[in-house]
Amino acid sequence: MDIPPGHESIVEKRKVCKLKKSLYGLKQSPRAWFGRFTQAMRKNGYHQSQSDHTLFLKHSLNGKITALIVYVDDIVMTGNDNVEISRLKTYLAKEFEIKDLGVLRYFLGIEVARSNQGIFMSQRKYVLDLLTETGMLACKPTDTPIEQNHRLGDNSDDTPVDRERYQRLVGKLIYLSHTRPDIAYDVSVVSQFMHNPCKTYMEAVYSILRYLKSALGKGLFLRTEEYCIPPPYMSY
Repeated sequence: MDIPPGHESIVEKRKVCKLKKSLYGLKQSPRAWFGRFTQAMRKNGYHQSQSDHTLFLKHSLNGKITALIVYVDDIVMTGNDNVEISRLKTYLAKEFEIKDLGVLRYFLGIEVARSNQGIFMSQRKYVLDLLTETGMLACKPTDTPIEQNHRLGDNSDDTPVDRERYQRLVGKLIYLSHTRPDIAYDVSVVSQFMHNPCKTYMEAVYSILRYLKSALGKGLFLRTEEYCIPPPYMSY
């Protein structure tokens, strides 16, 4: 940053500006923002998960639990303590500039639909965007992701393909497998060749995409048990 006009002098050449809050665009701003958010959550009685530092949990004396997870500046909160969730939203609104978006419907490419029977999570739009990106939206669908009894291995004599494109496609399929366990095995197979992909492996990736075309709306259904957890709420 440049010293503001009117503050330059021979004596003050070695002085710098001290920022009282983080600015967007600076490399350290995300770390400063998350540090400030973590401090606020701990002050409110939440503890940070050791397995995922973006997850904050609070256990009440009555055995209830409230969970909050943050991604950049998007926040999702859920739990079985409606009073604590309402109090947490009020507390965050005082500490930060946030907006309550209501019941969670879409987050990081995952679509969430809720009914009395449970919660259904899918990535239909994510799949459509992936098919559009690869030019396979009009492809002929298949019934299986990869041919049964496949013989994928080290094909040193096969034609190499663009490694960055292969890695990008497989990476997106890995993220998709969070709500599509039906392709988990097949994605694990093609992910073994990301260091040196060839035409055969790329055809296997396209085979998975053709299978996705035949089953766009598949996902995970979390059935409601004896007690029902309130729907997740989203804020930013």
